[in-house]
Amino acid sequence: MVSPDSVILKHNHTMKRTLILSSGAWVVLCLTLLASSSAFAQGYQNFDVAIYARVYEVRQMADLDWLRERFDVMARHIKVDKIYLETHRDTILADDETLNKAKQFFAERGVKTSGGITLTINERNRFETFCYSDPEHRAWVQKVVEHTARHFDEVILDDFFFTSCKTEVEIEAKGDRSWTEYRLALLDEVARNVILGPARAVNPNVKVIIKYPNWYEHFQGLGFNLETEPGLFDALYTGTETRDAVRSAQHLQPYHGYQIFRYFENLKPGGNNGGWVDTGGMITFDRYAEQLWLTLFAKAPELTLFDFLQLQRPLTASMRGPWQDQETSFDFDAAVAPYLNPDGSIPESLTIAPGIGYTLEKVDRILGELGNPVGVKSYKPFHSKGEDFLHNFIGMTGIPIDLHPVFPEDAQTVLLTESAKYDPDIVQKIERHLRSGKSVVITSGLLEALQDRGLGNVVELEVTGRKALVDEFLVDGGIYRSSEKIIIPQIDYLTNDSWELVGAIDGPLGWPLLHDADYAGGHLYVWTIPDNFADLYDLPVEVMTRIRQIVMADQYVRVDGPAQVSLFAYDNDTFIVESLLDEPVEVKVVLDGKFKQVRDLETGEVLAGEKIESRSAWFPSRDAGKTSLTASIAPHSFRVFRAE
Repeated sequence: MVSPDSVILKHNHTMKRTLILSSGAWVVLCLTLLASSSAFAQGYQNFDVAIYARVYEVRQMADLDWLRERFDVMARHIKVDKIYLETHRDTILADDETLNKAKQFFAERGVKTSGGITLTINERNRFETFCYSDPEHRAWVQKVVEHTARHFDEVILDDFFFTSCKTEVEIEAKGDRSWTEYRLALLDEVARNVILGPARAVNPNVKVIIKYPNWYEHFQGLGFNLETEPGLFDALYTGTETRDAVRSAQHLQPYHGYQIFRYFENLKPGGNNGGWVDTGGMITFDRYAEQLWLTLFAKAPELTLFDFLQLQRPLTASMRGPWQDQETSFDFDAAVAPYLNPDGSIPESLTIAPGIGYTLEKVDRILGELGNPVGVKSYKPFHSKGEDFLHNFIGMTGIPIDLHPVFPEDAQTVLLTESAKYDPDIVQKIERHLRSGKSVVITSGLLEALQDRGLGNVVELEVTGRKALVDEFLVDGGIYRSSEKIIIPQIDYLTNDSWELVGAIDGPLGWPLLHDADYAGGHLYVWTIPDNFADLYDLPVEVMTRIRQIVMADQYVRVDGPAQVSLFAYDNDTFIVESLLDEPVEVKVVLDGKFKQVRDLETGEVLAGEKIESRSAWFPSRDAGKTSLTASIAPHSFRVFRAE
């Protein structure tokens, strides 16, 4: 069997002879070349697509007829560039013969193969992991790694290079350290001596990738070491699956799928190889499609579809969202139309592959127009937690987030949540930023953590420990109501030392929701966060508009409207507005004054803007001189614009 490379070389050699061929022979040759190279069909223009196959399905690939029947269905609808062939999961190890047969099968089709390892003892038993202080466990893991590295020049570790083990062996090895301290040190050592060292010893060319799951706030407690591992491993991979925010145990917000990729890109710039989505918890296909395009909006160079088995899942009429009668970004009817039975029903044999292919083609057409993602810079120190996953709730309110593991001193405005308290020098960094004439926005959670750590040198504010139940808010003399009552912490301040920009009121009493303290040439803003982060979605549009004006002061574009409409901005004046709501919505787009209009990059439609005038000399608009326009967004849909 010839390799794909040798086929290409033969094609090149043949092309050199075409000048002496007759026109008829040239036609025959072209048809021959087209047929012989059909297996190497061009993929998507702006990203690669991979499919991950678990060891259970890899073992079945020993039957090539079984493999051919299933893969051909996938490849008919999805332009597949790579297959990750898993060698191990749950102490099951794929044998050499099966791996070689599968690798040859995919090579014949021009599809790359890489290895995959899932380090579980029993995934069904609460993801039972290995105990890395146990010599027998270490020896088995090293055997798996060496076996895999002999077969592949690229190996990815699926989600599970962590440990939750608390056996007597681990308890004794931990000693007086906390579990977090112990596991961070242990997994760092295991990465060097059990994973990377042995892999590179048997295959000096091997590249080892660590794929991180979606629960990054809690990594350190289980041994994922974001401080050292990005430098040890050849690349990272990002779990961008968010599934259903209500029906899944994690309750991850859809924006998480975008933000986590950008965060991991900042951990290892240029070394975040892709985003990874599964079909878990899929009720309507829209939610799954959203996960695919949010991953790609983050500029993931590769998208991995988990997994080979799940891609055989039937695409049924029940997956059609209730908003599908509108022109949404994922058109269920258009995706299935070519495959319907004569009576208009969906064939039982139809899988989700056509829906995936439809989504990827749509996104690929616009991704090339987008620059590099930009957003409000925020700081999350290594091994930190606090106000867990709040950045993603903020992203759901229309504020694009650019999360960094190092304090972004170059940013004019920095957003800090409670997790920043893990930096012992954070108060000094805040003060230095303010004294350079810049702005820092901190949450009430961080204020509470720092009010006894020297923040009083900047402003004397106090989270009192008391709570308020509010549904009215004061902005520029107007009172606006939320749809639900919201519980917030009460913050005390010194009158005339700092100033309330947005108030939360209950009858004759009120507390700051957004507060401003000037210091040297800068401003420290305090954003009071509801006890339930999801209550951010219930804040009146006027409240969120004022908050966005402060937090997004440095951004060239802003979107004002209800929450659950997200903004994705890029450094070449392009941006995406996506609605994650179940009904149509109109939003106000606010642009720097140099822009006069926006162009929809999918339809070519031009939306003209108007210059924002100041309301009066007494109440100057923060947006005076900027340009505004209105855009309509369908449910669970996005629009891509260029500011002009």
